[in-house]
Formats: sequence, C-alpha cells, structure tokens
Amino acid sequence: MKRRLLLVQKLLYENTDEQHPLTTFEILDYLESQGIVTNRKTLKGDLDLMVDCGMDIITVQSKPNRYYWGARTFEKAELKLLVDAVSSSRFITQKKSRDISKKLLKLASVHDRDDLKRNIYATNRIKSRNESLLYTVDAVNKAITSKRKVSFQYYDYTPEKKKILRNGGEIYILSPYALFWNDDFYYVVGYSDKHDNVSTFRADRICHLEIVEEKAVKKPKDFSLDRYSRQIFEMYDGDTVRVKLECRKELMKYVIDRFDESVETEVATENTFYAYPEVALSPNFYSWLFKFAGEIRLLAPEGARNEYIAKAKAILEDRFYDYNEK
Repeated sequence: MKRRLLLVQKLLYENTDEQHPLTTFEILDYLESQGIVTNRKTLKGDLDLMVDCGMDIITVQSKPNRYYWGARTFEKAELKLLVDAVSSSRFITQKKSRDISKKLLKLASVHDRDDLKRNIYATNRIKSRNESLLYTVDAVNKAITSKRKVSFQYYDYTPEKKKILRNGGEIYILSPYALFWNDDFYYVVGYSDKHDNVSTFRADRICHLEIVEEKAVKKPKDFSLDRYSRQIFEMYDGDTVRVKLECRKELMKYVIDRFDESVETEVATENTFYAYPEVALSPNFYSWLFKFAGEIRLLAPEGARNEYIAKAKAILEDRFYDYNEK
C-alpha cells in the first residue's frame, strides 16, 4: 500500500495540473505498468486518504472522475522569476545556475516545465567562476546562527589577472553579523579582529573559510546593519546630506530606481522636476550623476555642487591620479 500511495502522489504531482487531469482509468493503467493491480474503489480510498493528509488533490466530477494536483509551493510565474534570477545572477557559476534551475523546474508539472524551459533566455552576463561560493555563504550562515567566528584568507588580483592572497596569505578572523546581496555580489559583514571594527568582505574573494570554536564578538550597541549597509553599499563612505537635483521629466523612473518612491519631488517646469534625496556624497553618487550627461543637475548644497563641478572638470581635462607620486 505504501508504494501504491507514493506512486499515485508522484504521478499526480509531476504529471497533472488544472489543464492536464488524469482519469481514474489512466491512474489505474499507470499503477499496473508499475506492477500494482488495484481497482477503482481502492484508488478512491487512497485519494481520499491523501486529501485527508493535506495533499491538494482536486477531483473533477465526471464519468470517469478526473484528478489533478492543485496548489503548489510556487506558481508558474513565481518559478519563472526564480529561474530567471538564478540564471542571470552574476555570483552563481554557469554550472550551478543550470543545476539550481533544474531543481526549481521539478517543482512544476511536466507540462509547465516545458513552458518554463522555452521562456528561459540565456544572457551574456559575466558569471562567477568560483564554484565554492555557495558553500562559503552556507558556512557563514551557520557561523552567524551558532554565534561563532570564522577564519579565512582573502585574495586580490595582480595586473596580470592572477589571483594572489592578500597580505601574503594572512588569516583573517571575523565575527560575522550578516550577509548582504548587493549589485549582484554577496558581502560578509562582521567584526574583524585585525581591524578592530566592523568590516566588509566580498564573499566570492574569500577562500579556505572555516568556522572556529571561539565565540563571535557581539555587535556594538550603536551598530545598525541597516545604516551600515546604506553607507557601505554606496561603495564609499561619505557625508550624508539632503541634495537638490533638477531632472528632465522623463528621468523620473531612474530617480525612483535609485532613491525609491518615497523620495521627495516637485514639478519645476513643464519639462523638469526637482528631487530632494538623502545621499552620501561619494564617488559612487557623483558617477551616477555623470551617467545622465547633464540631464540631472546638482543644484544644492553649494559645497556638493562645487565638488561635482570640480570632478567633471577633472574628467574633461583627462586628469588622473599618478600612483607613482608618493
């Protein structure tokens, strides 16, 4: 009986949906092909038992009755979003993207799997080559849960594109507080023994990570993960100020993408509007402004405007920092 129930469950979950129910006789024929001979009455009892156990098996009253698996963990549209996210994610390798996508597709019926496969488009996005990244993320998660420190090495690249361990292979000790996914990269945030403060490391550049027995250092009382992430993931520290931007009207979508719908705005002219976001005055913010080639103007405060103009002039004059001048 156990095998019969499992086979019926598997058949309905994998092969049926609202558009593709199976009749009583089709289910009986399938069981017979698996070496199990039963009858309609027994099958009806099996299906009733499965429904009593919480399985969403829908009966379509007809002659004969038809059955299909109802609600699933994810709707087809939700699976499409997940598969697309995995396929396009930069920090997941090409091989791991394919493996995860196949697992996600198994959550749909075979009929929806075919649709999902047809609607998945390959991209030319740069993909990570670090096969161990997901295991690093998993280990950090375990360390956070168990309140333990982790040890690891960290690598950079030489001008010849060769990986090189930072500081001659130094072992870093970190009390991890959180993992952040930002701009398609994973970051580990925690208290660094070496730096004696909260630090951030790119997860894909961590290697030889181990959870150690030593208890993690508690978060500083005044430490806010939300505030810290806003600062760090502007990529550079900078003073946070309220600025006044004058923007072309067609650029509202970019302003909302950057600062959210809560950003204060007002109509300026027929073709422009003002925006008043809180920003960190960092190279990252200024480079965002440069992308719009003058169609978003920084009007205030005066100090920020002057700094922006100076940076723009430096770019026009092709001035670069001379790394040999030290």
